[in-house]
Amino acid sequence: MENKFKFVELQESNSEHIAAPAYSYWGSVFRRFFSSKIAIFMMVLASAVVIMSIVQPTLSGYRNDYMPNVNNFSLHFLRPSAEYWFGTDNFGRNLFDAVWSGTQTSLKISFISTIITIVIGIIVGAFWGYSQKLDVILLEVYNIVANVPFTLIVMVLMYILGSGQPQLIFALSCTSWLSVAYFIRVQVMIIRDREYNLASRCLGTPTYKVILNNILPYLISVIVTLVSRYIPMFISFEVFLSFIGVGLTNKTASLGSIIQQYAQYMESAGYLFWIPVTISAIISISLYIVGQTLADASDPRTHMI
Repeated sequence: MENKFKFVELQESNSEHIAAPAYSYWGSVFRRFFSSKIAIFMMVLASAVVIMSIVQPTLSGYRNDYMPNVNNFSLHFLRPSAEYWFGTDNFGRNLFDAVWSGTQTSLKISFISTIITIVIGIIVGAFWGYSQKLDVILLEVYNIVANVPFTLIVMVLMYILGSGQPQLIFALSCTSWLSVAYFIRVQVMIIRDREYNLASRCLGTPTYKVILNNILPYLISVIVTLVSRYIPMFISFEVFLSFIGVGLTNKTASLGSIIQQYAQYMESAGYLFWIPVTISAIISISLYIVGQTLADASDPRTHMI
């Protein structure tokens, strides 16, 4: 009778094999992010706005100091149409060109301010979380600055420095990095003393590997959360400050300056006011939702679900 069984030798290495699928951190991040239809829609919407703000001013050749012939009354206050998608203003200027040029300026100010704030905050916060001597000094500085309203600090700095994009970027990022540094400091202090980090040090694991493998994946979600919060916040601050006349002037097209300039026509020609307000709201909401969804997807703890 033919033997139907085959003898298999015992291999000790097989007993150490873990029956689990291969794990990829970034693969899990993107898989979880793209599972949200709302986040995908908002990402497409935000991308379209950013692309338009880059391409449209280049194609139109719009200049912030451009002032057409004010005697051409035939172009004054034309409502949105197929020829003028956003209508024209009291000088006959095409609002479509002005809005996208202003969006470009607002996004540039917001992105640069966010980069400065996040980079300085992360670097200072990392050292702050490990150094006890630095902790004593920065805690006192933080307690003083945190008790002063951020809006008041920015307004005072703008009054002192004057109007302009560099001045506004400096005013927005001058003290905002301190809040980021404090938040990072708390996260570093929590993560650095966890059991697996202590075990890694006891086993002789190099410090850079502990940081890259044990700490950084947990801080990525924190950093993304901060970025998703500060970009819309800085856009809102730019719009608010320019609206009250403290930020950029009407000579520089930005969403805030456009809204401030056309606020007087809210009733007679409401499209001049509400269209840039709508664009500002779309940017803030879409970037916030995309950032928050990406922050949740970046948290390794959500990959276990």
